[in-house]
Amino acid sequence: MGKAAQTTGDGGTGVLEITPDTVVFVKEGSGETAENGVFAVVTMKDKAMTAVAADEPAPVSGGGWTWMAPDGEMIGEGGGSAFNVVMDKYNNADPVQPGAYQWRAKVFDLTPAQAKGGTLIYIDGENKAHRWQMPSTDSGPNVAEVKKQLAP
Repeated sequence: MGKAAQTTGDGGTGVLEITPDTVVFVKEGSGETAENGVFAVVTMKDKAMTAVAADEPAPVSGGGWTWMAPDGEMIGEGGGSAFNVVMDKYNNADPVQPGAYQWRAKVFDLTPAQAKGGTLIYIDGENKAHRWQMPSTDSGPNVAEVKKQLAP
């Protein structure tokens, strides 16, 4: 966490510097209860690094975010009840304009065993994988703010 990765934007356009910032584990968020027991909420800063706008590829194109559990199982973001967990500050989804950045969040609906650490994986616009080791407890500079935004 906290380590930036230079990634290729959706369709090979632009470069995003993505920095996972904070992870929070909760049973409930935005009035939703985790179907599998635990929401892992990961926030990240996406910054455009070139003179063109850049965006994260959509999962339908084979890109985007997954959580690899300690046993190797891959869990896609937004599954279970996770799709309905939203936070105002971290709900950006538009392409990032040159010289700008956005805060985003990805939510995973995990079993307690899957939430015991793991690896956050991002597949960029050139199908290159970027990985970050995830702790098994709340971590990062914005834990309190994320928890406040998750409150009903």
